Amino acid sequence: MRVDARLTARASAQRVTAAMMAMALGLLAFAASPARAEEAKAAADAKLVEVHIDNFAFTPAEVTIAPGTTVKWTNRDDIPHTVTEKGIAWKSQTMDTDESFTHTFDTAGEATYFCSLHPHMTGKILVK
Repeated sequence: MRVDARLTARASAQRVTAAMMAMALGLLAFAASPARAEEAKAAADAKLVEVHIDNFAFTPAEVTIAPGTTVKWTNRDDIPHTVTEKGIAWKSQTMDTDESFTHTFDTAGEATYFCSLHPHMTGKILVK
């Protein structure tokens, strides 16, 4: 009977150890998920390029990006502006101070744009 008791105790200890290991692995997976989420966010942010509208100018005036990148224009001027592609393939609404417009460029090429309210304001996106 002592042998059976030892085997039962050993099996019970093994079950407890297995359960503890499963809990530890679960905790590790849970702890790793925020890190993975931050890595995914960093990768997504790498595909976002910002252009500011300030002092009647797009800054930077020319940007080279990879296909799939999103460009975000933010109006930092005290007066309204727009972002309008030269062939009017895409355009923003009129943006007041601190308002933004985004456009994602999926294919290689060149896009020249301007402010429809102030046509001397121009910029260029090169997608390579």
